[in-house]
Amino acid sequence: MPTDQAIHASHTEASSSEEKAMVDSPPDSAKTEKSSESSDEDNVERVAGVKLIVLMTSLTLACFLVLLDSSILSTAIPRITDTFHSLSDIGWYGSAYQLGRYYSHIGRSEVFFVIFELGSVLCGAAQSSAMLIVGRTVAGIGASGLMNGSFTIISASVPLEKRHPLTGLLMGVTQLGVLLGPLIGGAFTTANIWRWCFYINIPLGALVAMPLLFMHIPEQVAKKSAGIVLRNLHHHLDLIGLALFAPAIVQLLLALQFGGNQFTWDSSQVIGLFCGAGVTFMIWVVWNYHQGDDALIPFPIIRRRTVWMSGVNYTFLMSTMFGASYFLPIYFQAVKGVSAIMSGVYLLATVLPQVFSAVLSGVAVSKVGYVPPFAIFSGTLTSIGSGLYALLQPDTPTSQWVGFQVLTGFGRGIGFQMPIVAIQHAVSPEELSTALAFIVWCQYIGPTIFLTLYNTIFYASLRSQLREQAPNADIEAILTAGATEFRKVASARDLPGVLIAYSNSLDRVFYLVAAAGVVVFCTSWGMGWKDIRKSKAT
Repeated sequence: MPTDQAIHASHTEASSSEEKAMVDSPPDSAKTEKSSESSDEDNVERVAGVKLIVLMTSLTLACFLVLLDSSILSTAIPRITDTFHSLSDIGWYGSAYQLGRYYSHIGRSEVFFVIFELGSVLCGAAQSSAMLIVGRTVAGIGASGLMNGSFTIISASVPLEKRHPLTGLLMGVTQLGVLLGPLIGGAFTTANIWRWCFYINIPLGALVAMPLLFMHIPEQVAKKSAGIVLRNLHHHLDLIGLALFAPAIVQLLLALQFGGNQFTWDSSQVIGLFCGAGVTFMIWVVWNYHQGDDALIPFPIIRRRTVWMSGVNYTFLMSTMFGASYFLPIYFQAVKGVSAIMSGVYLLATVLPQVFSAVLSGVAVSKVGYVPPFAIFSGTLTSIGSGLYALLQPDTPTSQWVGFQVLTGFGRGIGFQMPIVAIQHAVSPEELSTALAFIVWCQYIGPTIFLTLYNTIFYASLRSQLREQAPNADIEAILTAGATEFRKVASARDLPGVLIAYSNSLDRVFYLVAAAGVVVFCTSWGMGWKDIRKSKAT
């Protein structure tokens, strides 16, 4: 039997060991938290080797196709307005709603390929401006799901330290879609086959979809079976939230389009649409808050400062890009009088620096470790460059409009992936799909509203400027003719005044583009001063 001294010694040794263990090891809660974080990363299935190359190629091609579809229309819009006599509908062609939020429940993105392809077919076969707008809306839904799905698949397929370089590579390479879009669209338009701007998505989309259909893609969060999702579709999709939010946006866009054009701003129609949009939106906010994590836009995630600041930043950054890409070709074709394909060539001064800086910033942010400095620099150059666009006139020399584009494109490219990087380090793996869907939603909702604002400013200003600069011209005939055909309607005596009217109207659009750039600069300061290199180490 052990003696009293032995028992006392063993008790003393045990207690000292326990004290040492308590000092050397963290509390249970901290230990559990760290172990759960590491286990989340360690237990997730990863893709490597040849499969990763094939997967990244497919995702890159998918995003390339989306950006190609977004930019190919820019140089074709002036000719489309000639075909449908729809100068007042320019803003609607770029306004596409998206449902990327639903990817987190559907699990795979092949359904969005189908929607995207269907929208492309509708656009190509459009017989009216309204049919083209419907087709763009359908294509926008599919495009948003493809973009969100690509970001989510990368996050699920590779560890955290590889996500930023791969995301930067994807966004940099897919910028070729922005590069080639105006050129391809200009070529199709010059050859009088602008409908192929949409039909081209059909064979390319089929080529992109094949690898994704037959590859096993890991999931960060296990998705439910299709049967369970379908039975609970009303719960997953928040159909009530969608039924409230979509009409609110539509009423707002209609009010902005009708005001000063079909109706006066103080008319009952415009005031009624504004009031309807406001009331419907407030009801949606209450419902969205009530739904919590199951809402169309979940407040528990987006109310974090880094998340909502990044979302606002991305909204206004994309609004500056769409403002320039849709209205600079009008300046080149309408004011400068060049062909559609040459206007695409002129846009290379924006796109090439934008591609270069997008790739460069993806690598640099991983080295520096902080997102806000890049976003602040981006907002500064974007706002300054967009403001310089407001100096464009019929006699502006080539050196100036090229320099303005280089400055703006370089600055915008630096900020492209900063909101995505910031959000990836602000949410858990379970929340990542929803957070990225929110970012994609921001990418679309901003241009949806701003393109209508841009077009409202342009169209209303053009009407008043024509009265001032070309008082003897047939204003209605010029407006109806379209952005390039007006030269056949205006007389040689009135044409200089008409060109000045177009230039001044576009300048006013670029004032708003510059203001959006200022918001990009301001929101950059709130995107999280957190060293992402420490997150990688953890």
